[in-house]
Amino acid sequence: MLGDWADGSDTLPDALARSLIELVKAGFVPAGSALPAQRDCAAALGIARGTVASAYAVLEARGYLASTPGSGTRVRSGSNRASGLVEGRLFSFTRTSVDTIDLSTGALPASPVTRSTLQHSLAEELVPYLDTDGYFPAGLPVLQQAIAEHLSRDGIPTQPQEILVTAGAQQATFLAVRSLVGAGDLAITEDPSYRGGLEALRTIGARIEAVPMTRDGLELGLLERALDRNPALLYCQTSIHNPTGQTMPSSARQDLADLINRTGVATIEDCCAYDLSLQGPPAKTLARLVDPDLLISVGTLSKLFWGGLRVGWIRTSAQRLRRLLELRKVEDLATSVIDQLYAVQLLGEAGLARHQRQQMLSEHLHTTEDAVHRSFPDWTWTPIKGGSGLWVDTHGDALALAEAAKRVNVKLAAGPSFSPYDGQRSMLRLPVWHEPKLLRRALELVGNRLPLRPSV
Repeated sequence: MLGDWADGSDTLPDALARSLIELVKAGFVPAGSALPAQRDCAAALGIARGTVASAYAVLEARGYLASTPGSGTRVRSGSNRASGLVEGRLFSFTRTSVDTIDLSTGALPASPVTRSTLQHSLAEELVPYLDTDGYFPAGLPVLQQAIAEHLSRDGIPTQPQEILVTAGAQQATFLAVRSLVGAGDLAITEDPSYRGGLEALRTIGARIEAVPMTRDGLELGLLERALDRNPALLYCQTSIHNPTGQTMPSSARQDLADLINRTGVATIEDCCAYDLSLQGPPAKTLARLVDPDLLISVGTLSKLFWGGLRVGWIRTSAQRLRRLLELRKVEDLATSVIDQLYAVQLLGEAGLARHQRQQMLSEHLHTTEDAVHRSFPDWTWTPIKGGSGLWVDTHGDALALAEAAKRVNVKLAAGPSFSPYDGQRSMLRLPVWHEPKLLRRALELVGNRLPLRPSV
């Protein structure tokens, strides 16, 4: 959340105090929030403990903090202008300055087929819709049909009335979560998990308990024990997992499906990266294995085509879809007609787009792994099955590393953003699609920063 707080415009204590006050005033750090201990904050920010102590003292003197021996330091004042539950997991999507190398997100640039398609005019296709009000809360019927056919070709039999078109997958995730949980309800997730899903759960006020990931996906023995507590939902990814890039073996996926069916837990499956398998057809999902009334699947065009085309979807039973549709109307009424018409055209090129993504990611994966090996030979990772990033174990403090990287204009995504418990402290998620020269430059800058250590 602090972003580029140490921009050189002020002394470090004053700069840190100013940035913390901005977060408090914006409501991102609400009244009652405990700030990190001075030693922990200093270690994460790569500064001296005295700097943190001075910044906290400024905030306390101005009435923003209260320090109690044995209880730590807490915020005294806040604002309702932003949700007090927002944790900043998606702050890396804030606009990055042109002189910064952004390695904080795995979002991909537009694929070649997208660049070609978006050059075509929609004048003829758009004409019939200009005589309407332009609001289609469930999505254009032609796009619902195209998505249903797309999924059916992938072995997921789908009817158009089982599809709700959304303004991207993040909206789809938020709607799905909101339809199942409220403040105080228990939700079960993976650890690590997609940070956007975790942020949606926190924003709504759900209580999150996480089950650790293994190479075969969720640890099913621990999950079964967690489900004994009757949670409101399970949020998981069994196809291409974000951030680990792994996929659940078919036998383990079937075991998970059997557990879901037996316990009756409502399940949100994030299928957004299933198109990004590095070899062969798209990865499998829980569809056809789980009772349709228990499953909400979230999909998107962002991974296969481009994130700037804000089209995602929810696939679920017609009964659940009715409630989701009413919730969606409160959010924004409908997705752009123009984006949806382009989406129809692009889905007709899904096969070509998948080939292009596989080729691009496979080539860049090799150069990325080589660059990381050369710059940081001690870093390790499990070879990925798909997706656009490496889940790298730095065997050190990745939060402190990400903070040090800011000072040389490199943005990194540290593991705690992907953990409901702020764990995964040694992990980094590195995108694999950047040009080799740019990636090597970024890693060189970060590596040169590592020997610098603050006095304490």
